[in-house]
Amino acid sequence: MIQGLISAMLLASVAVGASGVPAQDLVAAQRARIAERAKSPRNPAHVAFVSNGVADFWTIAKAGALAAGKQLGCKVTVEFPGAGLSDQKRMLEDLVTRGIDGISVSPIDPANQGEVLSLVAERSFLITNDSDAPKSPRLCYVGMDNYAAGRLCGELAREGLPKGGKVAIFIGRLEQDNARRRWQGFVDGLLGRTNDPSRADDPTKPITEGGYAIVGTWTDSFDRAKAKANIEDVMIRHPDLALVTGLFEYNSTLAVEVIRQSGKQGKVLLAAFDEGADVIAGIRDGYVLGTVVQDPFMYGFESVRILQALNRGDAAVLPKDGIVSIPGRVIRKDTADAFWKDLKAKLEAGKAGRAPA
Repeated sequence: MIQGLISAMLLASVAVGASGVPAQDLVAAQRARIAERAKSPRNPAHVAFVSNGVADFWTIAKAGALAAGKQLGCKVTVEFPGAGLSDQKRMLEDLVTRGIDGISVSPIDPANQGEVLSLVAERSFLITNDSDAPKSPRLCYVGMDNYAAGRLCGELAREGLPKGGKVAIFIGRLEQDNARRRWQGFVDGLLGRTNDPSRADDPTKPITEGGYAIVGTWTDSFDRAKAKANIEDVMIRHPDLALVTGLFEYNSTLAVEVIRQSGKQGKVLLAAFDEGADVIAGIRDGYVLGTVVQDPFMYGFESVRILQALNRGDAAVLPKDGIVSIPGRVIRKDTADAFWKDLKAKLEAGKAGRAPA
């Protein structure tokens, strides 16, 4: 108990210190630490990959992280926060207390996580994945441009609904950087607007423009029962709904389930996101337009590769612009089978602890 009190006091003092240090100073401190590692590398390093929730997407990312760890000879811890922001904060603080050598995290609410992200940067190496925190002291971001990926999904929806109609958007939460950018990209792509990542519509209000009516955006905070109920309720309240999109993996998977259970295949279209098995099946069967996929396996693999390199003193793995880009792409009926085969191969590679072919 005394040891626990000492650890808590130490963590509290570190957090207070970190909260007052400018981000650029913490970035400089991390770069100095990289130079120190060149003289005295951590071998083996112990690094961590922290998701922003629980989903099949993150299971694939975990396989990539573990595969990199086995290939590169470092220890990897993977954490899935199931209880939101407070759970992720607790995990990050615990990893710092344990003396972890580097953390890749997908921040849930970067605007309100400055203190804990600074804490990580003060004592370890901090990078982000999937969802960025550009104002934090992270050394780089691993993932796709979420505004561009959102546009791909919006353009897919526009292609399937060229004459306009009612559209509903479903997403886990909007506090995350990736979620907000993805949402705006979808809206702009659907409405045929010019490319403008700085545009900021209000997601709490309906949008009517160019023959399209976005009837609303529904969030669920990763509560799958609520997510499904949201879709069911909206489809009942809007019997003339023409299209839905699920901007997180499970939102699209649940949309497929609701469309199938209600017998509205082909009557309510789906422009999907991520690689849920039911979504791929719906694409094959022709009632899902397609899906915008990321590469979560490589999010995990690249995160561990970069953190391992930093702990050996290799700063060259950090790009000048701070972005390790892994672009999204659209999967349609003609590419669904090949994509699914490749995905299964990556998962098998992860279980075997090797890189994908």
